[in-house]
Amino acid sequence: MQSILHTAKELLLPALRPGGTAADFTMGNGHDTLFLSRALPGGQVWAFDIQPAALKATQALLDNNSAGGNVRLILDSHSNLDRYIQTPLDAGVFNLGYLPWADKAITTRRETTLEAVDKALPLLRVGGVLVIVIYPGHEEGARELHALLNWAAGLDVRAYNVLHHDFIAAKAGTPHLILIQKNG
Repeated sequence: MQSILHTAKELLLPALRPGGTAADFTMGNGHDTLFLSRALPGGQVWAFDIQPAALKATQALLDNNSAGGNVRLILDSHSNLDRYIQTPLDAGVFNLGYLPWADKAITTRRETTLEAVDKALPLLRVGGVLVIVIYPGHEEGARELHALLNWAAGLDVRAYNVLHHDFIAAKAGTPHLILIQKNG
């Protein structure tokens, strides 16, 4: 069985097309940004983070992989995405939590994450997807998981398909994945 991060990328792929648009709402070390950049030749990728170290690490990863000509790195909260993105999105990815090698006290927060997913959802094209990976192994991550599951359960089933992926026989704190696809 694949890791949850590999599964997330597999779920994103069908929505991505050359010339398309996507957003990495939590760029971190830049791995999702690089994946989206490569999957969208001639397209546009927006990548958000609040930490300058994340932008620096992402830029270095893009440069080292001769990628990123279609990426705009944004030093701002994903909750402010509407200041930057006005075009429809084919896909968006949230990989919540904290920057692994940085200050673990700086995490995504339930309030700003809910604001961001509320703003991202209407931007999706028909058939577009949001993939949200949540890490409940820390206090704020557990709050995010609970809030996001409640939020997703309230979405209109005529407008969105919603999938919750969890490893049942795993220890507490293993990541969860929520996939939301916009219906036609």
